[in-house]
Amino acid sequence: MFQENTAYNTAFNSEAENGYDYSRRHFINHAGRGLLAVGVASALPLAAAGAATAAKEAFPPTSGPLDIKLPPLEAPTDPKGAEPFNPDAPERRVGYAVVGLGHLTLNEILPAFAQCKHAKPVALVSGDADKMAKVAQQYGIKPSSCYSYQTYDNLKNNPEVEVIYIVLPNSMHHEFTIRGAKAGKHILCEKPMANSAKECEEMIEACKKAGKKLMIAYRIQYEPLNRQVQKLVRDKTYGATKMLQMMNTQNQAHDQQWRHKKALAGGGSLPDVGLYCLNTTRFLLGEEPIEVSAQIYSTSGDDRFKEIEENVSFTLRFPSGAISQCMTGYGSFNNKSYTVYAETGSIKMDPAFPYKGLHQERIHAPGGKQLKETPNDPQKDQFALEMDHMAECVRQNKTPYTPGEEGLQDQRIMEAIYKSAKENKPVKLPAVAKLDAFRGEAPKEEEA
Repeated sequence: MFQENTAYNTAFNSEAENGYDYSRRHFINHAGRGLLAVGVASALPLAAAGAATAAKEAFPPTSGPLDIKLPPLEAPTDPKGAEPFNPDAPERRVGYAVVGLGHLTLNEILPAFAQCKHAKPVALVSGDADKMAKVAQQYGIKPSSCYSYQTYDNLKNNPEVEVIYIVLPNSMHHEFTIRGAKAGKHILCEKPMANSAKECEEMIEACKKAGKKLMIAYRIQYEPLNRQVQKLVRDKTYGATKMLQMMNTQNQAHDQQWRHKKALAGGGSLPDVGLYCLNTTRFLLGEEPIEVSAQIYSTSGDDRFKEIEENVSFTLRFPSGAISQCMTGYGSFNNKSYTVYAETGSIKMDPAFPYKGLHQERIHAPGGKQLKETPNDPQKDQFALEMDHMAECVRQNKTPYTPGEEGLQDQRIMEAIYKSAKENKPVKLPAVAKLDAFRGEAPKEEEA
């Protein structure tokens, strides 16, 4: 199905030859003046052999992380610059097969591999063979490592693939996670995990039965500024958290995209963008809600919302007494922000949930004088962070920080939100005493 680009190879070889001729002339004209031509000709292979020997002596085999340290360029009073990137050698990185070549994959996930230290793309799965052929060439993926949805199970025969990243419509997560686990691969699945708690349970069971790891792609839990907020909340830097306000809205295109089909999406704004409000609240507090109450409203006559909901307003009540008021929608101007209100200060993330450009603001009043702080941490690619974390979990046999159980808990709470809106009354949830009850091992500092 895929053919080598012989024209490209011919052009490349020609350029390489021309480049070699130029280098040889340059060498003769500058380094070899005064030498006989025959002497120069014999010196070239000797020089090449000497360079190869020197390279072997200069670069002995290494083991372990390829960490490079550099002295700081800044004074201790200035903001600290970035450390060297220090990626693993390519042969040590964990190979990913990316399933689905839509906007998220092409615009964010595949480009993010350039920022990964421990992960690399080695295979693609798509229903569009022509598009997949182009993407494979862009990222240097072998034609033999390109699969259709029908040949997806053949990934079991590809030893380069260790992790499958599922980036498909919500209703397909269940099937492709189970098939991927049966193919003997670890699974990183986009959120929401599935369209029902039952499907989530079956996905977890399939991965456990296969002895494979399952991680849900909650990128916010790996993003540095949001992790800062979590630490401030957990450390009670401004006292106990009393209230949170979460909002995630966007105005959907008037088209027939899969997100407007209940069979494919499972719901409307709640499982797509409202999930960020729910999951981020749980991530910051570490607690699980004991009660939810909700209202749903969709604009009458809007074709986008014939099958799915437009707006959802829901409140989460927690054992500590904290309350989170969340709002999400598909028909209003883009707003992706939240604020944490504690006893002696507040922390605002605006924006909080986009892929890039996040901003944090802290307000408190030490000594009775109001102070506003705006930390300016270097931005990191959220998709690279989560893929690297999964790769480390595979290499070190750790439980991912956001495993399938984390996705299942969100699904159970979303089902309670829908029930509350339908019955127009609060819904009680089972009490969970343990903090971070559904999370695995936290990412290392270098991963976040």
